[in-house]
Amino acid sequence: MNRKIVDMRSRPSFLHDFYGASPSTSEYEVARWLNRRVGSKNDEHFIRSGTTEAFVEEVRETGITAAVVVGRDTPGLTVSNDVIFQVTSPYQELIGIGSVDPQKKNALAEIDRAVNQLGFAGINIEPGFGNPPLQADDPLLHPIYDACQQLGVPVFLMSGPTTPNLEYANPAAVGRVARAFPNLPIVCYHGFYPYVAEMIGVAFRYQNVYVVPDMYIFLPGGNLYVEAANGFMRDQLLFGTSYPFRAMGQTVEDFLALGLNEKVLDAVLFDNAARLLKFDV
Repeated sequence: MNRKIVDMRSRPSFLHDFYGASPSTSEYEVARWLNRRVGSKNDEHFIRSGTTEAFVEEVRETGITAAVVVGRDTPGLTVSNDVIFQVTSPYQELIGIGSVDPQKKNALAEIDRAVNQLGFAGINIEPGFGNPPLQADDPLLHPIYDACQQLGVPVFLMSGPTTPNLEYANPAAVGRVARAFPNLPIVCYHGFYPYVAEMIGVAFRYQNVYVVPDMYIFLPGGNLYVEAANGFMRDQLLFGTSYPFRAMGQTVEDFLALGLNEKVLDAVLFDNAARLLKFDV
């Protein structure tokens, strides 16, 4: 396969027990369970990525040009920006995205450090996982959005069916953010599934909204993302495996069989990500 591919959401399993780092633990079994739920044929495929080297080897073997590695900074789960930097910086195939907890006092300083010192290509926040949980348009988050807009990097919002309360996965709030910050690229991880039609509606109205359905594009209703990309949303849909919760190689193969038009595939698999993250490979 000669296509260039950017995987917009990928994490090696060794980063945290949540990703399946430790066999014979409840977290490991949850990782296997989630793999089965989203269609992985091998629910223990992720054990291979026990080291950065093995993870990168799999990226290369799969034919993925670049993989975006994103950390976490929530009250319940943290994978620090320093760890993401250590993993990604030695490899041209890996692109780091910083994460901040917007409810921490140092959030703005950490955004500046993540972008200007660590060289990350964007900032990830997870409002629905906060303590207390927040909607994406909560005024507390406006300084985060303003900082990213000023720095010229996208903000990544993660919400989907694993969000503790599905009310926070409704993307209507994303539309209000997109309207308030028209020069800010907003990337929606998990496609805010199961609110597929609502997510597509927000992307229709606001061209600064990008959608990464990742593993949820293979679930019921996910075909609507494909239908939208074959129409108006060609330049706003991006590919992601959500590894370790879905196998890399299988996900690429399954994605190519979804029915995306040939010209659309190039945009979704590579061009949109390259433009968004401002890189050339």
